[in-house]
Amino acid sequence: MVNRRVVVTGLGAITPLGNDVASYWDGLKSGRNGIAPVTRFDASNLKAKLAAEVKDFDPAQYMDRRQIRQTDRFEQYALAAAVQATEDAGISGKIEPERFGVYFGSGVGGFETHVNEHNTMLSRGPSRVSPHYITKMIPNMAAGNIAIQIKAMGPCLDITTACATGTNAIGEAMRAIRHGYADAILAGGVDAAIHELAFAGFINCMALTESEDPDAASIPFDKRRSGFVMGEGAGALVLEEYDHAVARGAKIYAEIVGYGSTCDAFHITAPDSEATASSKAIADCISEVGSLCAPGEIYLNAHGTSTHLNDKTETLAIKKAFGTDTAMQIHVSSTKSMTGHLLGAAGAIEAIAAIKALENGIVPPTINYKEADPECDLNITPNHALETELKLAFSTSLGFGGHNACVAFAKI
Repeated sequence: MVNRRVVVTGLGAITPLGNDVASYWDGLKSGRNGIAPVTRFDASNLKAKLAAEVKDFDPAQYMDRRQIRQTDRFEQYALAAAVQATEDAGISGKIEPERFGVYFGSGVGGFETHVNEHNTMLSRGPSRVSPHYITKMIPNMAAGNIAIQIKAMGPCLDITTACATGTNAIGEAMRAIRHGYADAILAGGVDAAIHELAFAGFINCMALTESEDPDAASIPFDKRRSGFVMGEGAGALVLEEYDHAVARGAKIYAEIVGYGSTCDAFHITAPDSEATASSKAIADCISEVGSLCAPGEIYLNAHGTSTHLNDKTETLAIKKAFGTDTAMQIHVSSTKSMTGHLLGAAGAIEAIAAIKALENGIVPPTINYKEADPECDLNITPNHALETELKLAFSTSLGFGGHNACVAFAKI
């Protein structure tokens, strides 16, 4: 079987900390909090009142008025991140379209459109439902629109694995390139579901925090944690076969050197407290990496949702996968403390965080950490970024449905 090296040559991001990679990374390393009271709707009658919204996003920078009218917010975020990543990679015109793919997922697709058009049908009748309703709503349209925009005629997939979506998209894209099915793939994830109905659903399944203090809401690994804060945005990475990237003189951010993917097969929302499958996803990723460097040269961007069960279980999974001694020495943080939980986009923007940490030798912090939890006793980089030499970076994701995924990047 072909086993080609795969590298990252382009990055793009729309996040609660900024609408490009530079501003996103600046927010992470400075410990800036992107969480604030909801502005998209009146949340006064809801128990959860905070969100990590994308701010000052202008879709007209990336598409014309007609396309804006015909796309949901999630598609607009996805296209913006994809255009950024493609331009950053400088790959346009330097790859055969048939060898260029898109693996881009969404957890829920056009949620806002779905609710709005349903309300239109109830109030004005079925004849007034938009002819663009379906194409604004179905989750695969992020990948489809990106492929049209960047002229990618190779494999094009929408991966939907809840909170693991972005990580699975990156990992599966790596495998497709590694095994010869494409020379480059634009991979990532997106979601834009900050809506009253989505809030109501997550509140009623007891997933969202009811804290009204932005600095005491998304607090991963802290004993006070009480649920996640919903975020939104998109992350995009151009993955490329190493020789192809070198031949065209591309900038290489990092090499993607490992991927693991498993399922708890346990419960639709709760993680398996034994961390059997989640630890195996990380261990499988480690096995692809091969020999590890010194623990102090490893960074792991944890899923770290700020829910009681996730953070406790993920701590155990990391210990099982790396071995307790190593796990206690590696640098860990949850950037969800700053961005909230971007659902299907989380794994993508967190992979970017891992790559930027590796590139710059800076471990982003877990902010607003105050009260230690003995069940979450990893080296979580509390409150302030850490400058240190890094050689490997991991990013983990654990999603509803029991989906577990882990990717690893190496300095090159």
